[in-house]
Amino acid sequence: MKTVTNKAKLTPMLRQYLEIKEQHRDTILFYRMGDFYEMFFDDAIEASKILGITLTSRNKKSDTVQVPMCGIPYHALQTYLAKLVRKGRRIAICEQVEDPAQAKGIVKREVVRIISPGIISDNQLLDDKSNNYICSIVAKTSGETIHYGLGFLDVSTGEFLVGEFRESGYGDVIDQISRLTPTEILINIKNKEDIESLMQSIETQFPSICITEREPDLYQFSSSRELLLEHFGTVTLDGFGCGHFTVAVIAAGTLLDYVRETQKTSVDHIEKLTPLDTETILQIDDSSRRNLELTQTIIGGERQGSLLSVIDQTCTPMGARLMKNNLLFPLQDVQRINNRLDSVTFFFKNSGLRKKVRDLLDQVYDLERLNSRMILGTGNARDLMAMKHSLARLPELHTLLSQCDTTRLIELHSGFDTLKDLHDLLEKAIHPDPPVTLREGNIIREGFNEELDELISILRDGKKMILGLEAKEREATGIAKLKIGFNKVFGYYIEVSKIHADRVPQSYIRKQTLVNAERFITPELKEFENKVIGAQDRRVELEYQLFCTIREHFVSCSSRILATARMLAQIDFLAANAETAQIFNYRRPKVNRGDSIEVIEGRHPVIERSLGSGQFVPNDITLDQTQDEVLIITGPNMAGKSTILRQTALIVLMAQMGSYVPAEKAVIGIVDRIFTRVGAMDDLRRGQSTFMVEMSETANILNNATERSLVVLDEIGRGTSTYDGLSIAWAVAEELVNKNGKGVKTLFATHYHELIALARTHERVQNFSIKVREWRNTILFLHKLTRGGTNRSYGIQVASLAGVPDHVVKRAEKILIEIEKDNLNSNTSPSTCDNSRKNRKKHPDQLSLFPPPGNHLLDFLKTVNPDEVSPKQAIDILYKIKQLAGNELS
Repeated sequence: MKTVTNKAKLTPMLRQYLEIKEQHRDTILFYRMGDFYEMFFDDAIEASKILGITLTSRNKKSDTVQVPMCGIPYHALQTYLAKLVRKGRRIAICEQVEDPAQAKGIVKREVVRIISPGIISDNQLLDDKSNNYICSIVAKTSGETIHYGLGFLDVSTGEFLVGEFRESGYGDVIDQISRLTPTEILINIKNKEDIESLMQSIETQFPSICITEREPDLYQFSSSRELLLEHFGTVTLDGFGCGHFTVAVIAAGTLLDYVRETQKTSVDHIEKLTPLDTETILQIDDSSRRNLELTQTIIGGERQGSLLSVIDQTCTPMGARLMKNNLLFPLQDVQRINNRLDSVTFFFKNSGLRKKVRDLLDQVYDLERLNSRMILGTGNARDLMAMKHSLARLPELHTLLSQCDTTRLIELHSGFDTLKDLHDLLEKAIHPDPPVTLREGNIIREGFNEELDELISILRDGKKMILGLEAKEREATGIAKLKIGFNKVFGYYIEVSKIHADRVPQSYIRKQTLVNAERFITPELKEFENKVIGAQDRRVELEYQLFCTIREHFVSCSSRILATARMLAQIDFLAANAETAQIFNYRRPKVNRGDSIEVIEGRHPVIERSLGSGQFVPNDITLDQTQDEVLIITGPNMAGKSTILRQTALIVLMAQMGSYVPAEKAVIGIVDRIFTRVGAMDDLRRGQSTFMVEMSETANILNNATERSLVVLDEIGRGTSTYDGLSIAWAVAEELVNKNGKGVKTLFATHYHELIALARTHERVQNFSIKVREWRNTILFLHKLTRGGTNRSYGIQVASLAGVPDHVVKRAEKILIEIEKDNLNSNTSPSTCDNSRKNRKKHPDQLSLFPPPGNHLLDFLKTVNPDEVSPKQAIDILYKIKQLAGNELS
């Protein structure tokens, strides 16, 4: 099909369509025509493919250029919007803004709002457990340093975050974007080349993200600052902690401007700016968040199987979003952490009160997003009923909070607004079972408005009047089957079958002739019709006006509603943590400003849920900076090394978010950053091999870890040759124990058994291993961490357990024996190898990185002359030999 470019050939309707489309080129235009939204030209071609609907043509005459066209019913709008938004498309909703019956010529139409992945407020399009952010990125180069400004706004809740970062690369920017996962990003079209590599990285990591380009003249500091000051009604941004920002102010201003432009209404629910303060939170980079599977699994990206899926026992959508936010932004402030833990402890100990609180919270809808829909003008009467149902629970919740005695819960109780006046208004005003749309009537209760009550009475009594008039006419005419009916074409009429036509009074005025009947009107019936029909129209219009007035009142109370919603989220978060602790047998951690971490009988919160009761084997971990700073953990695959590493990091993180932890005891000295180097996989999209990914993550750790950090390393150097890998692993371990003269608390799992020699030369390095038991030529995993290293990997046994065929396993055993012989005797070659092996050079230039210590037993025996010792001396020599042999084996 060919797109029409000559407007002269088009109908007035299509010319209007193209004029509106010209102003919204980067959107799919939903053009309202009666009960349908229509799309034309390229929009129709694209939308039909995404939505799976039929593509047809507006014109079908052979002498007319065809216009591609498709459409959807207006009542199915949300379903189709969801599909387009998920594909990262922007949609302009174009409505009829005048009554077609009163229009002269083409009906006037306007775009009333623009929907994009980052700007949606409808429940059907949102995940109620996650924020939906739109992000604005601004970059300004100064020498080799780039100043980045970031703004993140969730239109559905009003949360507005802003941050400024200065760096030679863009690591912090990527970190914030991956943490908050916006669905849409705004960029300056002129700035596009300056941030090209950054945008490539973002699009690689988030391939479905919507990128929206904006004009350069919008990116001015002065205009952005003035817009923010005008919106918040302040004379400075200092009160938000953002007065020192420059490029971040531009990012925030352009973001607010975009939201105002697309929503074409007030956005007063955006009440404040919140700075992204990385210094006060426990920082976890993107790689570590993925490795620890905090909010989604590495494989599949599913919520189920993540830490969040286990600990989120919240009852409200607001609480669920706060739970996720607190998981992604754990604290470093000991006082704030312990204030949270005090409240969790209170709910933990008072299970009866906790149950009552949670039962009430379970009946509360998403007040944040209901409030946003009121402000954006998309809220309907059912939204207000959900609001009323929620507000009805607040007085009892307030009473229950009065029984709480912790600092944080007392603060929440004292600031709690039950919004009783709003509940009472809704109780009086809104019909308990209103329709979805606002133009059907039956929205407002009787008794709320006198004029409306009169109209309702007319309509209700009118039905009785019709029945009375019908009975009166039957009696007067003697026509028993005379009836009064109504249709939209003729209005009210009297219908008489033709067999009774001779009995029709002369005062009847014939209106319509049917096959078997005649229809008439009378002056009395016409008078009644005018009265009733006018009442119905007036009622619908009046109810709509009253509803809008009520909605505007709620808009004026937005600050109160949001404050209460956020308090409910806090209560839900604290009570949910207590619920999780009781269900899963968690304990309160002791969080202090010390530099040690002690975990007794720690468990992995996710893995233990997948096992039967009592099957998970708990383990102890102690880390400090005096003795147990770097723990080298050896043992076979499948023994549980990775589990112990991950669970330690998760326990620290949970403690610092103010949660109970899966352990019998945990003492946590505040950690500033958690780094993990776990797992190995190629990142083919970024063109990075396993080893490159491994080294990039390792470099990040070595460059940024401090003495207050926690580092978790699961295999370093295995992506390259054995010698190179061992050398790198050794050097990395040394750097971590020596860094800045203090070292970094580290858990280092490895198959390089040579690393256990580090403990001989570094007093803060300790060796640990995972216990296994050999039995009948196989091994049993005990999953228990114990002091002391091991020099066996049990690789062949693990291969057998994994299902490798027996003949392959036996062959591997023979090869291993021959290789070990070959390593011990340089003059022989394993019989398992081909003849060419005999002629191979055996790494003459490869020196041993870790030379074996001297053999004291042999040195001692060289001093002994058997011909000169007495029987008593022989016994003493034997004991000496045994002692030396024991030392050598240890």
